[in-house]
Amino acid sequence: MRFDLAAASGIGEYKMVIEEGAEVYTVVKEGEEGKAFLVIWPKTIEVRCDGNLSRLLMEKYESVMKSRYFGRGGIEIVVSGQLEADEIYDLVRLSYNLTSEKA
Repeated sequence: MRFDLAAASGIGEYKMVIEEGAEVYTVVKEGEEGKAFLVIWPKTIEVRCDGNLSRLLMEKYESVMKSRYFGRGGIEIVVSGQLEADEIYDLVRLSYNLTSEKA
């Protein structure tokens, strides 16, 4: 499954840049670029996530691990089909909202 951000509803303004072979999506707030909320690698995606939720997801799914990009503040998901597309879109929306609150 190739992740398509355009299919996720409820996401505000964002900007995409390519960094080291990954698509990095940042929140745009009041015309200014903010922090990253999504990183798409060829086989994985990374999102910001609440600590309790990230622990729960890592325990439940072997395809979910600690994020390389966000560190303890996020998770990395191997897009293998263990998580449904709707669940991943929900996590991306959560990441966007968490990031836009901090921006």
